Amino acid sequence: MIRRARCLAACAAVILASPVLAGESGETAFAKGSAEYARGEFGEAIEQYENAVRSHEWSGPLFYNLGNAFFRVGDFGNSILSYERALQLSPHLPEAEANLRLAREQSRALELRPGGIERYAGFASVDVYAVVAAFTFWIAASCGAINSFHQRRRKGLVVLIAVAILVFAAASYAVRLLETGSKGGALAIITAKNAEARSATADNASTVLPLPPGSEIEVVSRRGDWIYATLPNDFRGWVPASAAEFVRL
Repeated sequence: MIRRARCLAACAAVILASPVLAGESGETAFAKGSAEYARGEFGEAIEQYENAVRSHEWSGPLFYNLGNAFFRVGDFGNSILSYERALQLSPHLPEAEANLRLAREQSRALELRPGGIERYAGFASVDVYAVVAAFTFWIAASCGAINSFHQRRRKGLVVLIAVAILVFAAASYAVRLLETGSKGGALAIITAKNAEARSATADNASTVLPLPPGSEIEVVSRRGDWIYATLPNDFRGWVPASAAEFVRL
C-alpha cells in the first residue's frame, strides 16, 4: 500500500510543459491533454496527448505526461512504453526515470539485460558516440594531410593520428553496439495483457515465457502476425505482433 501510494504520488507530482511545439495543432492537443490530466480526466488526457503524437509533435515531456496518464488508468504496458520513448528523446529526464522504475515494480515487467561491453558503452548515447567518431575522423584526416606535405614525418602528428583512429574505431563500435543491442532499434515493449512467448507461431504452442505488460523484448524477425524475439532471462520465442510496440517511432 505504501509503495503504491508513493508511485501514484510520483506520477501526479509533475506535469511537464513541452519545450518544443512546432505547430498550433500539436500545441493545442498538448495543452488540452495537460488540462484534462489536471482535472483528473485521464482517458481524455490520453486521447489529446495521442493526437499530439499523431501530429509528430514529439518531445520527452509529451511522452512523460502520456506515460503518467496511462499509469493512472492502470495501463502499465503503454505507460512503460511512453516513459521509454520519453527517455529516448530526453535521456536525462529524472522524472521519467523514476516513474519508469515505479511502473515496472507495479507491473512486475521483465527487462532485457545488456552484455558487459554494451553495459559499459551505455554511459553515453548514440548521438555522443557519433559526434566523437566524426570529430576524430576529421582529426585523423587533417593530420594525415598535414603530415603528407612534410618530407620528414613528424612523430607527434603520427601519434595523434594513431590515437584519433583508435578513438574513431571505438566510438564507431559503440554506435553499432548500441544500435543493435538490447536497447537499440529492435527494442519493443509488451503492451498487451496476458501476453506469452510461445515455441511456435500458434496460440496452442507451448509457452516459453509469460510476459507481463511493460516487459522488454528484442525483435529478431517477423512471420505474418508473429514476431520472433530475444526475451528476458536469455530465452527466445514467438510473440503476437499485436502484443508489442517498438520504442523508436
